[in-house]
Amino acid sequence: MNKISSIFIVFLFVNALSAQTNNSIYDQGVKLLEEEKLEEAKLAFTKAIAENPKNKEAYNKRGEAKNLLEDYYGAIGDYNIALELDAEFAEAYNNRGVAKYNLGDGYSAIEDYENAILKNPEFAEAFANRGLAYYDIDELEAAFFDFSKAIELDPEDADKYFNRAVIRAELQEYLSAIDDYTKSLELDSSDADVYNFRGVALFNLGNIEGALSDYNKAIEMDSTDALKYDNRALVHGTLEDHEAALKDYNKSIALFPDDPDTYNLRGVVKYFLEKNEDAIADYDMALSIDPENSLYYDNRALAKIELEDYDGAITDFSISLELYPDDAEIYLQRGLVKFKIGDNNDGCLDLKTAQELGHPDAKAEIKSNCK
Repeated sequence: MNKISSIFIVFLFVNALSAQTNNSIYDQGVKLLEEEKLEEAKLAFTKAIAENPKNKEAYNKRGEAKNLLEDYYGAIGDYNIALELDAEFAEAYNNRGVAKYNLGDGYSAIEDYENAILKNPEFAEAFANRGLAYYDIDELEAAFFDFSKAIELDPEDADKYFNRAVIRAELQEYLSAIDDYTKSLELDSSDADVYNFRGVALFNLGNIEGALSDYNKAIEMDSTDALKYDNRALVHGTLEDHEAALKDYNKSIALFPDDPDTYNLRGVVKYFLEKNEDAIADYDMALSIDPENSLYYDNRALAKIELEDYDGAITDFSISLELYPDDAEIYLQRGLVKFKIGDNNDGCLDLKTAQELGHPDAKAEIKSNCK
């Protein structure tokens, strides 16, 4: 997962053979495909097709091999032929949908999944795959329906519960999401990502200890994913264990050094540990990657205030306001810093702007500082 959540695509591997299938060559291809010997499998299916050009199963399976080899256009070509041979071939519609999805054509993929479901209303994988496509276009309710239907048809597949849990979490139905993550783990406890995602849901419900337990398990199972360390660091920060949070952010950055948010968050931890010069170095790194993020300037300004670099803080707050000009809090903070350097007139102007933007503390600050 690129620091971000993952959802699974499932290919249907058909065991039943048509009457047209040459069993010896075709069976060899199926076995090779299951063993992930993809080039050899493709060659076996090509031989089966040469012996019987009307072998729809061989075209379908060769398409699967090409799909897994990331030859998506070649796969679609094979599925097209399979469907020309049999317009009712649900598996070919489903698999062609997967190839189109892999090419980024989610809407066309949905059409193929719908055809697969029309031909076979009990086709659990087609529902699951359509759910994934709906998820990607932010049709969460439709995705939820499809994953629920897929579970109804195939209740022993851990991935389907995981997928539905992701939808429920995005809909902020965290208790239901946790139930689905837990069911997924009951069926298959080998996936570290499920522990990680369940930890996120627990964290969002305020179950900090439960979240920490799940993140510990996820990292124990997979110590190479920066996102898992980021998530655990947030728990440590919530528990005010800033040293532990710092260690996790250090590990995350070592694994994935190009994420500005992680530098920013590590900077915040260093700020709490009163390591302000080090915090500024992290904010500098975050801004070198993403110079348009006002929050990074705000945080760097706060660290500069602690170092009594008031001019530097004012500069950072000013850049932040250029990027996000309606931030009442930053007008308030900049105004207060201006008082520290004796610029009372401009300080009062900032406080008044903060009041106009609705800051609840601005009036009191104006009364205290502006005559």
